[in-house]
Amino acid sequence: MTVIHIPGSKSVTARALFLAAAADGTTTLLRPLSSDDTEGFAEGLTRLGHGVTREPDRWHIEGRPDGPAVTEAEVHCRDGATTARFLPTLAAAAPRGTYRFDASAQMRRRPLGPLTEALRALGVDLRHEGAEGHHPLTVRASGVKGGELTLNAGESSQYLTALLMLGPLTAEGLRIHVTELVSAPYVEITLAMMRSFGVDVVREGNTFTVPPGGYRATTYAVEPDASTASYFFAAAALTGREVTVPGLGTGALQGDLRFTDVLRRMGAEVTTTDTGTTVRSTGALSGLTVNMRDISDTMPTLAAVAPFASSPVRIEDVANTRVKECDRLEACARNLRAMGVTVHTGPDWTEIHPGTPRPAEITTFGDHRIVMSFAVAALRVPGVTYDDPGCVRKTFPEFHEVFARFAAEGAG
Repeated sequence: MTVIHIPGSKSVTARALFLAAAADGTTTLLRPLSSDDTEGFAEGLTRLGHGVTREPDRWHIEGRPDGPAVTEAEVHCRDGATTARFLPTLAAAAPRGTYRFDASAQMRRRPLGPLTEALRALGVDLRHEGAEGHHPLTVRASGVKGGELTLNAGESSQYLTALLMLGPLTAEGLRIHVTELVSAPYVEITLAMMRSFGVDVVREGNTFTVPPGGYRATTYAVEPDASTASYFFAAAALTGREVTVPGLGTGALQGDLRFTDVLRRMGAEVTTTDTGTTVRSTGALSGLTVNMRDISDTMPTLAAVAPFASSPVRIEDVANTRVKECDRLEACARNLRAMGVTVHTGPDWTEIHPGTPRPAEITTFGDHRIVMSFAVAALRVPGVTYDDPGCVRKTFPEFHEVFARFAAEGAG
């Protein structure tokens, strides 16, 4: 059995940074993810005037319930969607100030229109410099009164998360009616973490009521990243090995741990305890049809191992993956076809047929999840290369080294 220690969750770290920055007091984050995305978020907080001290296994964040310490700032959000969506929302709650946000070319292409429209509906003076609903943008803050609003979060649950976390910073709180929601488990992460920082949100169906009143600083342990764990779980299922990931047990917050249910349906054996999750397999996988709407970040993981199943794998309800770091449905299809695999796609689905993949250079589109997913396939296809292997720095800078050690243990 191989034990893999996965870095902290990107999603949890980003939420924790927002909540800590808004809390009364100094918060300590234990085992946060240190990657390009989270370091960009921390840098953004520093530019807004928050004190951030980083040690190897813990970060300390000075909260400012009254808003940023500076009244003018320029923040570059790099490639981080959570950074690019959460920080303008945090800045909007400031009593006064002008804050400009820009991002990488990749992030500039990604949408945030439903979020900025919702902020404007709450009275926030927010202006896009170029294409409407995209970076760069400027927030002229004067506090947020709060109230009721309607939100379509069918494109990204991050829109809802940003507004939920904003709620306690408003004068009157927020009541949010959601018409459509994707990746719902990520919202459950947000609600649980807000409770840890002292705020209880009332949910009635798709209506969320957030009270005013602010957050309390705390010491918060960041659990391992379940999306990252999916590559090692899939590798075990594909190669007939056994892998245990500590820290992702029955109490884990992240919905992406449900990817192991997909592997179970394909024939792997999965055991989840209080302390971690283990996947073991003979290496024989069966095909299936699966709805991955709520765990869509693991769609590329499944797509990369699908050709090795005994029958077709059909993945449905993942339209939102077309507006991630790249169009992930198209990226997976293109790379699988380059490997000689038969793939069919539609607006929100893909169907991958069994085959014998051949080596190819993977076109990554600068997307960390494409690299890490096809690294799993490469365990059965020697000679696979990548046009941009370094883009894994977004969430797991040491991925190639860790995965190579895992592969070597199996070969030995």
